Amino acid sequence: MTMLTPRTPTKLAPPGKGRRERKAAELETRTRLAGEQLTGFSARPGASVLQELGATRSGLTHAEAALRLERHGANVVAHERAPRWWFQLAKAFWNPFIGVLVFLAAVMWWQDPADPGVVILSVMVGISGLLRFWQEFRSGRAADALKKLVTTTCAVQRRAGSGSAPTTFEVPMDQVVPGDVVKLAAGDLIPADLRLITSKDLMVGQAALSGESLPVAKADTRTDDRGQFETTDPVEAGNLCLMGTSVTSGTATGVVVATGADTYFGSMAGSLVGERPQTNFDNGVRKVSFLLIRFMLVMVPVVFAINGLTKGDWDEAFLFGIAVAVGLTPEMLPMVVSANLARGAVAMSKHKVVVKRLNAIQNLGAMDVLCTDKTGTLTEDRIVLDRYLDVHGDEDDEVLEYGYLNSHFQTGLKNLMDQAVINRVDEAEEVVVDARFSMVDEIPFDFARRRMSVVLDRNSAVAGLGRPEHVMITKGAVEEVLDLCTHMRDRGRRVELTGQLRAHVTRIAEDNNRRGLRVLAVATRTVDTPRDTYSVADEERLTLVGFLAFLDPPKADAARALQALADKGIAVKVVTGDNDLVAARVCADVGLDVGHVVLGAEIDPLDDTALRALAARTTVFAKVNPVQKARIVRALQADGHTVGFLGDGINDAAALRDADVGISVDTAVDIAKESADIILLEKDLTVLEQGVIQGRTTFGNTIKYVKMTASSNFGNVFSVLVASAFIPFQPMLAIMLLVQNLVYDIAQLATPWDRMDEEYLRKPRNWDAKGIGRFMVCIGPISSIFDIAMFVIMWNVFAADSEAHQALFQSGWFIEGLLSQTLIVHMIRTRKIPFIQSRASWPVMVMTVLAVLTGLYLPFSPLAASLGFVPLPASYFPWLIGVLLAYCTLTQLLKTLYIRRFGTWL
Repeated sequence: MTMLTPRTPTKLAPPGKGRRERKAAELETRTRLAGEQLTGFSARPGASVLQELGATRSGLTHAEAALRLERHGANVVAHERAPRWWFQLAKAFWNPFIGVLVFLAAVMWWQDPADPGVVILSVMVGISGLLRFWQEFRSGRAADALKKLVTTTCAVQRRAGSGSAPTTFEVPMDQVVPGDVVKLAAGDLIPADLRLITSKDLMVGQAALSGESLPVAKADTRTDDRGQFETTDPVEAGNLCLMGTSVTSGTATGVVVATGADTYFGSMAGSLVGERPQTNFDNGVRKVSFLLIRFMLVMVPVVFAINGLTKGDWDEAFLFGIAVAVGLTPEMLPMVVSANLARGAVAMSKHKVVVKRLNAIQNLGAMDVLCTDKTGTLTEDRIVLDRYLDVHGDEDDEVLEYGYLNSHFQTGLKNLMDQAVINRVDEAEEVVVDARFSMVDEIPFDFARRRMSVVLDRNSAVAGLGRPEHVMITKGAVEEVLDLCTHMRDRGRRVELTGQLRAHVTRIAEDNNRRGLRVLAVATRTVDTPRDTYSVADEERLTLVGFLAFLDPPKADAARALQALADKGIAVKVVTGDNDLVAARVCADVGLDVGHVVLGAEIDPLDDTALRALAARTTVFAKVNPVQKARIVRALQADGHTVGFLGDGINDAAALRDADVGISVDTAVDIAKESADIILLEKDLTVLEQGVIQGRTTFGNTIKYVKMTASSNFGNVFSVLVASAFIPFQPMLAIMLLVQNLVYDIAQLATPWDRMDEEYLRKPRNWDAKGIGRFMVCIGPISSIFDIAMFVIMWNVFAADSEAHQALFQSGWFIEGLLSQTLIVHMIRTRKIPFIQSRASWPVMVMTVLAVLTGLYLPFSPLAASLGFVPLPASYFPWLIGVLLAYCTLTQLLKTLYIRRFGTWL
């Protein structure tokens, strides 16, 4: 029996393909295999399906269900779990900069276990790794708090034994097994993939799978049905209900044909867990990291060789080379990045945005293309009556009145469109029915006729009639109602519905369909011979009154939100599984330049190059499946874009995972939330604007640290090269360099709390390793000019020109070097004039002041002798102030020239 044997793993993609391509091929293959199996069940008679599953209409016995649960496992789909804390801790220390520091510390310890440099390096490693771990661990726990521990059940028919009568039980969804008979009613979630055995008036919401905003009608199925053959898509099959969907109206009984990973839902989810693709942020950090490491690998041997050759002390030169390597290593980069991202996560949580993966914040700031679903994002995710039209397409209150009477008096479960008509009239208080009409009978809706009728008694006393008058009002699908009409109401007159007029009214309905509206026809007739009961046979010789047109309306603030994103340099593309006409109408209403709407069927024949070109020029994609959505995202990324994707269904999960930043909502299906990086507590584009600003602030503060550190370190090494070549002693002791680096790095911990200039936040920002290298080479040597000036001053003014006075020389350069590094924070953090046009935040100001005071205090502190410092004379400090002022002035001048030449600063 096919479904009672666990599925054998299938080789899904050639090993030669890239990981992302293999994942995409795996998703496509799994989905196709699951779809083929399901449509096979759809095509066979219900009795044959039950026989194949070893099941009966009365349901499984409890013993059979237990055996099948053991064989097939729990009815759950694959999902990601947060890593254990110890794995997160190890990962926090796993980066190239910490690796360099650990290696250097090991070398220093091997040479001299008592070397204080080992302790300093250990402190640097500990601060960087532990702070990063704490920020990420805390953020992960906050994201886990979103997951509600709710047990969902469903109604399953089971028996105590083989001869027992069936009983309906509420069982947890994860205990449903193949062969179970499930009963469905309005509001139920579909617990697994079901082949319907019986159903009546069943409407199913399939937005999570297909993107279709309106519920879909399933076929009325009887126990002796022969199956369906008209579709190869299980989502469209009239006798299948799939996991991940829900019942909006009607009743049904179905047999479970697949659970867990074997379901259509599970086939997609299973391909989406595991290692995630590298995002724009990951690639940027990696490129910058290895740029700085390559620079260090070149410069450190040069410093070592020059010092060894000029001083003759190779052991001291080796230790000095290690200290220079430490000085060139931006060991706090991982911690500063993590602190930046964690602070961003806290700030975004105040705007109803929960960040699951910290890296996503920077990607959100770098995002220049947002792909989004339509339903609930651009629209209100509810059906409203948009217009009520006569046979010529003009608004007519009489049409609204008849539509309202039909919806108001029907006794069955009112669907979304009935409720929309009632809401429209209730809001306007335009129709009062209680006194004028009373209910006589109704002919309920069914999916074969696609219409329903009510028969009302017009109150003779109110209407001034001397006899009862029964009025039939019919509402339903345009073609079905038109077939019953012989006349139409034309501006108050009842005229014959000729072939020409029939074509005219059909065109009116089609025009509204093309505008993206769902259209129903309304017709009526006065019954010749009133009676108590009526049947389908009485739905004849109707008079067409007009049309009701429905729409999922755009959100009131959608246009403003889209404009705000456009002003921030973000292009919005709508990628939906819904109808192309509806998508085009909604997008036009919110101000998007729709152009040609591309259908999913147009994407499949295209290779990746052709799809890149198509994606670049297309704003709206409609009727796209999960694989096509993910291909669109990858095509945009291949074109150099940083892509965000906003979605909430299983059909969005692959694209959410492949995007640089996946965005979902807390009401989304579980696999969509797990695939997403960011979860919105409200499905609203307006909250994204604040997220984008926070992302750009986060990136700006991160790039500040990188450029500050890279340029100042480059300048220091350049100064060391000059000093090593011309000065007969070490320009600074290795321990001094390590202490200077530690104090400077601790001062940088405030960088995440700095503010960004408004101009910087106006467009997407991204990593540019080449630009960082250029900045380092152009700006770094400025500090060397003033380092050399201080060398000259210490040599000539303070006579620190021999080994006997090297401590004075080294102390003087230590203070100037640390203070110039600290000042560069304020020079680099803005393209404006610091302190005048742009001031740093108070945490940055406090930390830089503390760093300056520490540098000034150390030569006079009790630690001075052990670190090799000597006190400096009072006459040193005017020279120091002059050098620092000249340094700031030249840096500001060259900053202006740099911006003019390259058009950028941070």
